[in-house]
Amino acid sequence: MASNYGLGNDYDLSTGFSPVDLAGGAVTGKRVSMANVKSVDVVFIKAAGTAADDPVLTLKSHTASTGGVTTDLAVIEEYYVKSETLLDGDEIWAKVTQAAAATITDPGGLGTSAESEQIVVFNVRADQLPQTDNYISVSVADVVAAQVGTLLYVLHKHDKGDPTTFPAPLR
Repeated sequence: MASNYGLGNDYDLSTGFSPVDLAGGAVTGKRVSMANVKSVDVVFIKAAGTAADDPVLTLKSHTASTGGVTTDLAVIEEYYVKSETLLDGDEIWAKVTQAAAATITDPGGLGTSAESEQIVVFNVRADQLPQTDNYISVSVADVVAAQVGTLLYVLHKHDKGDPTTFPAPLR
């Protein structure tokens, strides 16, 4: 029996980047199409690292799936974070607000984000992109010491139906 919610009816998923050591150089997230999408929740998950080595996330918009014109997309006014030395399921979300920006620095704003495991989530609406842009990506600046992270896009679709009928998120 098929469900009437969840994958397919409510959302689709795409990787921004698979788990990687963020100290290996800046990590550029894959582009995802905002065509036929209401919004995208960007989910960044990271392991604990070394003090004063906080990750910096940067949201960009693009005119094409590859190449084209890329610009910083300064629309992040709020995001949510779960942060603890060891994420074990007892954390609650903290809402962080900031002036509209393309970056999140020191997720959680405590000056200690590097030392904690974290889940950071922010939303980007399709109507926030410049009229000529159809794609977004998120990059993470190089951190000095080993710190593993991954990025996931949760696409809130206009279309509903069987997930096997959706076009690829890059289209």
